Amino acid sequence: MPGLQSGSNKRPAVSQGGPRSKKQHSENPLLRSKFEDEKVQKRSRPVTQPIPESGLSDDDEDDDEDDENFGDEGEAGDQEIDKDKMIVDDAPSKDPNAARESHKVQRALQEQRRAAKPHSQLLTDAKRVWSLARQKNIPSTERQKHVKDLMGVIQGKVKDIVLKHDASRIIQTVVKYGGQKERNQIAMELKGHYKALAQSKYSKFLVTKLIRLCPAHRASILLEFQSHILRLLLHREASAVLADSFELYANAYERSILLRDFYGKEVALFSQTQGSEPEKAKARKGFHGVLEGLEGERRKRVLAALKENLIMILNNPDKGAITHAIVHRALWEYVSAVGESEDESEREKLRREIFESCQDVLAEMVHTKDGSRVVREFIAYGTAKDRKSIIKVIKPHVERMCIDDEAQLVLFTALDIIDDTKLTAKSLVSDITTHASILINTPQGRRALFYLLVPRSRRHFTPAQVAIIAETDPIRGKTSKKSADVREGEIRTAASEGLLKFVEDNGAEAARDTGGSLVVLEIMLYADGDKHMAMQSLLQPLASTYPSEDASKPHPIDLPHTSRMYKSLFQGGHFSHSTKSVIRSPSFSPSAFASAFIVTVGKDVTISMAGGEGAFVIAEFLQRIKEEGSTEERHTIKNWFDKEVVDGIKKSETKGRNVLLEKIDPLSS
Repeated sequence: MPGLQSGSNKRPAVSQGGPRSKKQHSENPLLRSKFEDEKVQKRSRPVTQPIPESGLSDDDEDDDEDDENFGDEGEAGDQEIDKDKMIVDDAPSKDPNAARESHKVQRALQEQRRAAKPHSQLLTDAKRVWSLARQKNIPSTERQKHVKDLMGVIQGKVKDIVLKHDASRIIQTVVKYGGQKERNQIAMELKGHYKALAQSKYSKFLVTKLIRLCPAHRASILLEFQSHILRLLLHREASAVLADSFELYANAYERSILLRDFYGKEVALFSQTQGSEPEKAKARKGFHGVLEGLEGERRKRVLAALKENLIMILNNPDKGAITHAIVHRALWEYVSAVGESEDESEREKLRREIFESCQDVLAEMVHTKDGSRVVREFIAYGTAKDRKSIIKVIKPHVERMCIDDEAQLVLFTALDIIDDTKLTAKSLVSDITTHASILINTPQGRRALFYLLVPRSRRHFTPAQVAIIAETDPIRGKTSKKSADVREGEIRTAASEGLLKFVEDNGAEAARDTGGSLVVLEIMLYADGDKHMAMQSLLQPLASTYPSEDASKPHPIDLPHTSRMYKSLFQGGHFSHSTKSVIRSPSFSPSAFASAFIVTVGKDVTISMAGGEGAFVIAEFLQRIKEEGSTEERHTIKNWFDKEVVDGIKKSETKGRNVLLEKIDPLSS
């Protein structure tokens, strides 16, 4: 896939905005700088890129890395030694002082070379103070003193030394640990140089820090990038700076500054009053604000310019810019503007052209809000062939998409809209169910599993999430032929076998987790097919000795969430607060579950649970036997709860005792 070239691996995930905060060694938290513990936001990571095992991102510069030897970094030239000298060192020498003398000559040569470099004394003085200011385990007051001393050394000379590797790190330390006064002063000194700094391998980190920590200067810094945005997005170093600025730190107006270049030269020419409040208000509306009042050929020219610039980015997937939210926003603005066109044939033509330009890199977009919305729009409006093409592109990344908040919306839309359920079952559903044991560990992954069985259920999806998913519903009514209920039933049937197999193999362990118990419950209640083996998998742990002999692993009935799961299974559905009753699932037989409970768990453990933490569960079990059990089962349970057992329950102080006794009484009548 074009978007998966090695160049794109430079762009990490949820991403970078300067150095990570590190664990401080100071025992007294009051002595820590408030910025030392600041949690730095990260850009969202494309689902096409693996999560780094170390958790570190490639675009972050660690201020504390290589502390021992950092004084010599960036001065590789100083380390170069004449070949003749190297030969002298390597040759065996009979004189024990020869090597020592040789090293003295080398050190002297190094010092001469350093002294010959510009600002050598300034860097020497700055490094001396910087070595004190960067220490990890010093009180905040002492650090601030060193930072002020360091600022005194570099003040007025920042722009002269900032492009050097070691000097850039020194200035970053001032920005990181200094006060707002020091930060603003550095931002002012660098004014007019930010474009060059953003393209530097080392100083790009400083630019990101200033954008993050100097909000008063943010707009002026971003304005220096104007008319160069597209080229900078394709630049290996500057691309991450723009991506961080747009996704993590900029407000609506500041984002409009970064987007303006996408709209073409004509828009830039007629927008020279960007500092004015009316222009700011208009800019906050994005491309929609740009198109206000434009008609006919002029509107077409602006749309064409945006399309041309987008295609330039899309045609360079190896540069990594296609993964950035700023590009996705521009693409979504274009797709939205095309959808507002009055000419239907023109709409279809423009939508088709932009889809063909980016269909091979759609997997690079699904991790952002705008990128996800674009892909969902393509699915909604696409032909059967287009949808098949999209599925083919995203199929290798289904597992990662399931655990991403935005990317999973693309999967949900595909399940909602694509009529060819055989295609979705083979390419999407099977991959989701195969990875159920992994997905069950995260809220996002659990939502993906829930969507196969109970899509848009208010038990598992918030109103806001449902509203986002439903954004493509009006389009679905025009482009999909199959009814929603039929499609949901076919998806549920396709997912059921894999999910029931998951419960059979891993259900008992999954049910011990709070989130896992919810997934297991929904699978048991709503999956289609034979659930006998899955029931046995859940009942076997209940048959173990109660209470548990292993204090580190409580009996399932002693876990509140697991206990609630078993209670709901005996009820056969969820309790509805609106109707004040249990809404039974047509796909699950609680009476069959109760019958299996009698055989598997047995008398002794059932009575032990009734006298312990399982009173409510056993009460529901008795209710199910009374209402739906056979005569033989009712007689068996009546013998279990004889007078001696009932007297023991009456004397106990267990929660649910009274409820349990109410359920036992009818059995004896």
